[in-house]
Amino acid sequence: MSTKSKTATGNGNASSNGTAVNGEWPTRARHLLVDLDGTLVRQQEAIDGAAALLAHFHDRYAIVSNNSTHTAQGLAKRLGRLGLRVPPGRIVLAGELAVRQLAQQHPGARVLLIGSPALQRFARAEGCDLVQESADFVLLALDMHFSHARLAVVANELLRGAKLIATNADATHPGPQGRVVPETGALLAAVIAASGQQPWRVIGKPAPLLFEEGLRRLGAEPGSTVVVGDNPLTDAEGAARLGMACLLVGQTPGAVAPTVAGLFAAREEAPQYRLSESTSKVWRSVRTEVS
Repeated sequence: MSTKSKTATGNGNASSNGTAVNGEWPTRARHLLVDLDGTLVRQQEAIDGAAALLAHFHDRYAIVSNNSTHTAQGLAKRLGRLGLRVPPGRIVLAGELAVRQLAQQHPGARVLLIGSPALQRFARAEGCDLVQESADFVLLALDMHFSHARLAVVANELLRGAKLIATNADATHPGPQGRVVPETGALLAAVIAASGQQPWRVIGKPAPLLFEEGLRRLGAEPGSTVVVGDNPLTDAEGAARLGMACLLVGQTPGAVAPTVAGLFAAREEAPQYRLSESTSKVWRSVRTEVS
């Protein structure tokens, strides 16, 4: 499917589904799906305009993030300390969703989970049988203590026949002062290099699962929902696949403002990001296939 058919008309005033993308868009968009890292926060600081954006949409937004370190409960507390009051039910995370899907679709499966202590606890609470060997599935999330020894265990489990599920394929996310923070995709690259095995499934954006869950929780329709994010290869492409308008912020080409604060300030024409065929081909060539 061509991504062009699902993106902006190119006139700078409206998306193909009729949602305004100029300075009037906040009053016309019925619901909002908003990215987290690089859009609302950078590590331990809230980005300018984040609180105002969430306050404006009040009960009409959901955060949809490839984050696989936190649970929604833990992330809500962290965001609260940054001045962003977000109910856990409005937070959709790739890590949690991957665990839930695995527990529901493969009950009783033996799972080697590479991830944070918080995600490990969540998986046990969901009924996952976590093991260190002879796994049916390897679930790869962001593990801050990933090591050569862990890499060896994972590679050999995959070579033995376990299926690899990755929470997301992002190599990095934005940090403070222009720095980058290595993400799950960086670990995934090492796993692929060591094992020669491609992931059986990748859960996070741009795959539709997170967006669909966000829409479900809001009772929203794609045609009246705007995605706000900072990454054309996850936020914009994922929105395009479901026919949603997308506004990008940050320094990426096609961004309409440096931060979400600019989405309210700007009254001049602000073109919606157009995901070109060439960009889409590059995405497909450098990323593993997303189910």
